[in-house]
Order: sequence, then C-alpha cells, then structure tokens
Amino acid sequence: MLTTIGVLTSGGDSPGMNPAILAVARTAQSKGVHTVGIRNGYDGIFTGDFLRLGDRAMSTILERGGTILQSSRCKKFYSEEGREQALKILREAGIGGLVVIGGDGSLTGARFLHQMGMPVIGIPGSIDNDLYGSDMCVGVDTAANTIMQLVDKIKDTARSHRRCFLVEVMGRGSGYLALTTAISSGAQVAVIPEYRVNIPRILHLLRERYEKTKESSTIILAEGVCPAGEFIRRLEEEAGDSSLLQEVRTTVLGHVQRGGAPTHFDRLLACRMGELAVNALLQGESGSVTTLNKGRMALKDLNDVLGRKRHPAPEIIRLARHLQIEFGDVVEPS
Repeated sequence: MLTTIGVLTSGGDSPGMNPAILAVARTAQSKGVHTVGIRNGYDGIFTGDFLRLGDRAMSTILERGGTILQSSRCKKFYSEEGREQALKILREAGIGGLVVIGGDGSLTGARFLHQMGMPVIGIPGSIDNDLYGSDMCVGVDTAANTIMQLVDKIKDTARSHRRCFLVEVMGRGSGYLALTTAISSGAQVAVIPEYRVNIPRILHLLRERYEKTKESSTIILAEGVCPAGEFIRRLEEEAGDSSLLQEVRTTVLGHVQRGGAPTHFDRLLACRMGELAVNALLQGESGSVTTLNKGRMALKDLNDVLGRKRHPAPEIIRLARHLQIEFGDVVEPS
C-alpha cells in the first residue's frame, strides 16, 4: 500500500510548478498519504535532499513563480548505473511512488524509473508547449501573457520612431509561443522552426508596409530558428543595396519569460494535473503523463508522448493566415 509519494521538478522552471506541488501534497494528505519534496531535481535524489511537505510549507506557494523545490539537469541520471542508484535511494527512503514535473527530458527520466519498477506519473511543465498529446503544458499561458505584455510595450517605442522591432522569444524546438503571441500582439511576422522562413517575402511585406503607411513593424522570432543577430544579418544580406528602408532594433526577452506569478489558467491547470497524478498513483497507474484534451484531464502513456514532435494546431495556422501574419512555407512533418 502506497504511504509516501515523492515529487520533484526538473529541467527548465515554468510558472505553475508550485501550484502543481501544492495539489500533489494536499491531495495526498487528504488520502492519508505523506508527500516528500525532492529538492534540485533528480540531483536531489543522490544527495538525499528531501523535504516533508506539510501545511506550513504549502501555505504561500500558490501565487509564486518558479519552483520551491528548485530544479536542475542531472548528468548522473543519464547513466544506467546512476538510475539504479537513484531507485535504491528512493526505496530506502520509503518513497513508493513519484510525481515528476517537467518537460521532455524530465519525463524521459520518469519513464526510465517506471521501467525499473518505480511507479511514476509525469506532469508536463514547459513554457514551450512542445509536449505531444496535451493541448497545454503548465506555464505556457503565463509565459505567453508575459511576452504579449512586453511586446505591447516595445510597440509603443516602435510606433514612436517608425522602427521595425525583432523580438526573440523562447521556443527551442517549438514555435507555439512565437506564433500565438504574434497573433495576440498584432505582429506582422512570426519566424518559427516548424515552417521554412521566406526572407524575400518578409522583406517585401516590411517594405510595402513602410512605403504605404510609414508604420512600425514587429517580427517575433523563436530562438530555435536562429539567434536574433543572425536573422538581422540574413535580412540585410538579402536586402543588399536597397537596404531595409527603416531601422531595425532587436530585443531578446530571455529568462524574463519564465518568471512571474502564474496566471489563473496555469494555477488551475497545474492543480488539476497534480490531483490527477496522485489519484493515478493511488489507483496503481504508472508510466503515464497528465494531459489536457478539449478541456478535460486525461492520462497518456509516456511511450505515446515522448520523442514525438508537436506541430502547431491547424486552427492556429489558419487564424494566422487569415490575420495576414507571415510565418513562412510549409515544412513536411518529420
């Protein structure tokens, strides 16, 4: 019978991880099960950095960004020997089930533990929204709102000086943040890894817009395509002697996108996923990840989720086309 559940956060932090931890601890408590927080991701297993999660530890974390358990990327866990050591430590500590909150790499680690006999449920925490099988990951909504608000502020300066601003946002392998915030902030161009960038068409759009209206323009660039400086160089090379007509400035938003209090949506999503994760473990489930599908919570097998690329939803692509946002040419899914 499961008496103690461990919970850890791993990889890049995302707003909403703390509400997920809260939901795991309080749901377990309501079932008479203890919860142990493992600090510093998988590294905390090896160092025995465990924290019993009680009411006092949980009282103020709902509105906090980041993760109170802290996070890391653990190289020791990459080896089979390291994973066997981690499993032994967990069992000796009396932890009979584990909830792992993180992205693709973190959930890959969760699958290893599941295959070795440790009951594990994953919660997708990633601002990139790149996990296959779930409409949203914990942290995406907060990050998107942060980007939208910052781009709105940048546009004030852009309009005042008739400039074009290139704003680099996070999204190593996914263009979700870049494309959706281009829609919500009224940008003219979104450069995303799923679609092949068309530099001549972007230049034509920017020139035509400036010549006709003398208006500013905004380009949202996903970091996974290329660095902002390189993209500006590509624009300048293609423009050649004709120049870019207007001044182009670059803003790299960086890690500010990860911070801040989670939105209502992220708090609710994280709590729903945390509750489902605990209930699943108590019912004997393992090797699954919590997902959101058409507003409903569901469990999906990690084998059906990991290693698969999530492409932008067709309705988002259609909307961007109708709003006349330039985002490149179709690349066939791999």
